[in-house]
Amino acid sequence: MKIAFQMDPITSVDINADSSFRIAEEAQARGHELFYYSPDMLAFEEGVITAKGHKMTLRREQGNHVDLGPKERVALEDFDVIWLRQDPPFDMHYITSTHLLDRLKGKALVVNDPFWVRNYPEKLLVLDFPELTPPTTIARDLETIKAFKAKHCDVILKPLYGNGGAGVFRLDENDRNLSSLHELFTGFSREPLIVQKFLPDVSNGDKRVILVDGEPVGAINRVPAAGETRSNMHVGGRPEKIGLTDRDLEICAAIGPLLKEKGQIFVGIDVIGDYLTEINVTSPTGIQELERFDGVNIAAKIWEAIEAKL
Repeated sequence: MKIAFQMDPITSVDINADSSFRIAEEAQARGHELFYYSPDMLAFEEGVITAKGHKMTLRREQGNHVDLGPKERVALEDFDVIWLRQDPPFDMHYITSTHLLDRLKGKALVVNDPFWVRNYPEKLLVLDFPELTPPTTIARDLETIKAFKAKHCDVILKPLYGNGGAGVFRLDENDRNLSSLHELFTGFSREPLIVQKFLPDVSNGDKRVILVDGEPVGAINRVPAAGETRSNMHVGGRPEKIGLTDRDLEICAAIGPLLKEKGQIFVGIDVIGDYLTEINVTSPTGIQELERFDGVNIAAKIWEAIEAKL
């Protein structure tokens, strides 16, 4: 097959952690032809969705892990699979790319399905499952957020479309910074904020469960660094081996059929204690850590699911 990757610079990825690299590496091992382009090289040209990029060959050698061919313009409808793998922020640039990739429907398989990536961003899809999630409010209005904090006392405040743990604050009952943080966020963004009841279980870790075509295939635990509330590996969280609990399987059974129906083939959900906090469909991570801990080829499972659809 011909496979295209729409992603952030392939030349600067960490080959021992990056999920896009691992997915592409497995595709190459299965005999597929790889093409790479950056999101800003995606275009609509008189009815044709095109991209300017490079054929690529990968090797597991940090700093010398990719050979790129000459830049060329391609019609993406000539490919079998296009991976939507650039990192958030989930802004208008990101959303526009999903609109353009939508136009390939019936011509090429885009993973994950861009229509539902656009309509199911990480912190909003969980709202469909209130029985699985902690108390949550989404608002820009300061008084609404204050009322939520007064009710729950200890809360997490974060940008609705943020990622990687950036801009995440814990505000306990003694904190006096809510108004200042609201002023800071609303000063540079028109987006709402999301505020959730703080879950003390986060000290034991924030579990990343990987689902492939709606089915759980394993999990890793991300433990916050000392003195940190955030467990994201981008900000020093430590990955640990962990199994799936009955509650994890219950959560996956509730959300999995919807993910499968909507073409969300590779998804990473976040679970703290007994609660689902995010459903990551844009550019989830965790494959390589899970493969090392469990000795299972998760990338192969992903390709098996894709090949079955084709």
